[in-house]
Amino acid sequence: MRAAETAAARAALRDASKDLLAYFVRRVTTPEDAADLLGETMLTAWSRIDKLPETPERQRMWLFVIAAHTLSNHRRTAQRRLGLTERLRTVLSTAAGPADTEGSYAVRDAVLRLHEAQRELVMLVHWEGFTLVEAAELLGLNASTARSRYAAARAALREALVEAF
Repeated sequence: MRAAETAAARAALRDASKDLLAYFVRRVTTPEDAADLLGETMLTAWSRIDKLPETPERQRMWLFVIAAHTLSNHRRTAQRRLGLTERLRTVLSTAAGPADTEGSYAVRDAVLRLHEAQRELVMLVHWEGFTLVEAAELLGLNASTARSRYAAARAALREALVEAF
């Protein structure tokens, strides 16, 4: 890119930046999102600077077209995120199964109080359905280390649950 083209591109971006920011501020919920969208618009425009029109009026229009596409992508992404969040909520609400009982809360609490290495091993085996050997492999442990940690975890759980009931 020649120096004259670079200067023209910088001038076009500088001249339109306030208007583009105002465009985004009026269309999104937070000023931070508007600033991010302006940055994305400028990056996109700069990457396509070889298509920059020659007249200032057409340059401004060109930048607003890029801004509109950037905003459209932002909205689609937000919609997908909301959809994924709703699906996750549904999965999580059904994954818990029937209403938790006082006993299941006590078990969960006892598991969560285990040392981190023991806790992850117990959760992989009992909640995720892995065998002890598979859980050991996932955690990068040899089988004998996993067996001894699992035995210690079971003893700690037994003690915690006897105290709870």
